[in-house]
Amino acid sequence: MNFIIYDLEATCWDFKDDAYVQETIEIGAVMMDRFGEQLGEFNKFIRPILHPTLSAYCYELTSIDQILINRSDTFPRVIDSFKEWVGLFDDEEYVLCSWGSFDRKQLIRDCQLHDLEWEWVEQHLNIKQQYQEMKRLRRSCSMSRALRTEGIEALGTKHRGIDDARNLAEIFVKFRDEWVVG
Repeated sequence: MNFIIYDLEATCWDFKDDAYVQETIEIGAVMMDRFGEQLGEFNKFIRPILHPTLSAYCYELTSIDQILINRSDTFPRVIDSFKEWVGLFDDEEYVLCSWGSFDRKQLIRDCQLHDLEWEWVEQHLNIKQQYQEMKRLRRSCSMSRALRTEGIEALGTKHRGIDDARNLAEIFVKFRDEWVVG
């Protein structure tokens, strides 16, 4: 079984408005085997269709620029590439792993937006929730705090999919025998 430790970045604004629906703009992922060995990485940017121009807030938060987004494929093409990389079409056993439930929900929302199947997202491990239970924390904590607590230096740029996935992979490996998949 392979573990797909992934992180998404999505369109965002500094205000709340139901007319502004978030769409994924980056998928970063690290594939690990059951022994904690890294098998590969995946990183792609995605051009949103509902609000194709990123907000200044989104750029400041993620450092993802508009030119990069304009040159990117839309969600259906990128997600096909991601599913192929995961091994979905080869019947590889996998579990998607993310820090919290946002990434899982966002993948489902994007699949629904583009009228694509989303059941493949169901195989999911919420590392944030299990970390909270493992550490007996009253409240969940940020990934940054978990990294500091575990003595792991955060590398790369915060709120960049591939960098967050790499950092999350470090937490995953540290506790690789303790995660409950099911």
